[in-house]
Amino acid sequence: MFDDYLREAKDRLARPLARKMTDVNPNLISLVGFIFGVGSALLAFMGSYGGALVLWLLNRGLDGLDGLVARMHNKQDDFGGYLDILSDFFIYAALPIAIVLGNPTRERTLSLIVMLAVFYLNAASWMYLAAVLEKRAAVSGEKKTTIVMPSGLIGGFETIVFISLFIIFPTWVTILFILFTGLVIFTILQRLVWAKRTLSPTNDRGYYHEAQLQSPRVYSDE
Repeated sequence: MFDDYLREAKDRLARPLARKMTDVNPNLISLVGFIFGVGSALLAFMGSYGGALVLWLLNRGLDGLDGLVARMHNKQDDFGGYLDILSDFFIYAALPIAIVLGNPTRERTLSLIVMLAVFYLNAASWMYLAAVLEKRAAVSGEKKTTIVMPSGLIGGFETIVFISLFIIFPTWVTILFILFTGLVIFTILQRLVWAKRTLSPTNDRGYYHEAQLQSPRVYSDE
């Protein structure tokens, strides 16, 4: 929900550092960030939540830096974006799983299963829409260099906030899982309504240009 507003601020803060990284491969930044994310999950599993939070935030910082470096130094490529999103989704799943495995209960496990199932459905909802919008843009002659998506209640920033809360308040994860699940379900319904209104064959507006995508957000940094 806040991704569009925060992206510019994030880029402005990181730009001085990114400007100096002329010889750095953005994919290397992504891989280092992935290692931090895996380390965060391991620490969360062991109950070292302070260290897990630090590594998680470093993971998120590098996730924002890799795309900025790629754009500033003309190193963008499709593989980089693919690697970035695979790394993100691995860590998004690994951290809550690690927290639950570190102190498993029936309630935690059930709420985790439901949350991950809904999060999986959410990923399918925006990924398929992204593919459809890219196809329509290609047919209309519009060139795309990033994935565009209609905004939803739960986006990248909100996911970061909730996973941070999972780590900070591990004793409350069952309630947090349930709350996050409800908000993600609402986001899925938002996209379903948007898709029905925008992509319906009875819609006579034809193919859509970026300005007509009802406030799309850029997902992939590369």
